[in-house]
Amino acid sequence: MKRLILILMLLASPILAVQPDEVLDDPVLEQRARDLSTGLRCLVCRNESIDESNAELARDLRLLLRERLVAGDTDKEAIAFIVDRYGEYVLLKPTTTGSNLMLWLAGPIMLLIAAAMGWSFLRKRSRVQASGENEALSEAEKERLRKILED
Repeated sequence: MKRLILILMLLASPILAVQPDEVLDDPVLEQRARDLSTGLRCLVCRNESIDESNAELARDLRLLLRERLVAGDTDKEAIAFIVDRYGEYVLLKPTTTGSNLMLWLAGPIMLLIAAAMGWSFLRKRSRVQASGENEALSEAEKERLRKILED
C-alpha cells in the first residue's frame, strides 16, 4: 500500500515538458537553456514556466530561446530578446525598474498612508474624549434627562 502511494506521488510531481527533439547536443548550452526557461512564463498557462508547459506557445518559446543561445547570445541578451518580443509579462520574476517600480512600492506606500490616517483618527478621538470628560451637565440638562428617561 505504501509503495502504491509513493508511486502515485511520484506520478503527480511536475514533469518537464521539454521534448527530445528540442534538446541541444551541447550539454552546457542545454543546461543554460533549462536554467533560463524556468524563469520564463508560459503565456497560455499563466503561472507555469515554459519548461513545465505543454502548450504550443511554450514549445515555440523554448525553441526560440535555444536558437538564441546557439547563435551566441548571452543569457541576458536571450532573455532581453524574448522580453522585447513578448513583454515583461513573460518573466516569472518581474524587474523592479521603470513602471514596475511603482507597482512594487504601491503596497508599502499605501500601508504607510493607512497607518498615518489611523494614527491621526485615534489621536483626534482621544482629544475629543479628553475634552468631553471635563464638561458636566447643567441642572436644566439633568432635569430634562430625568424626564426623558422616565417616559
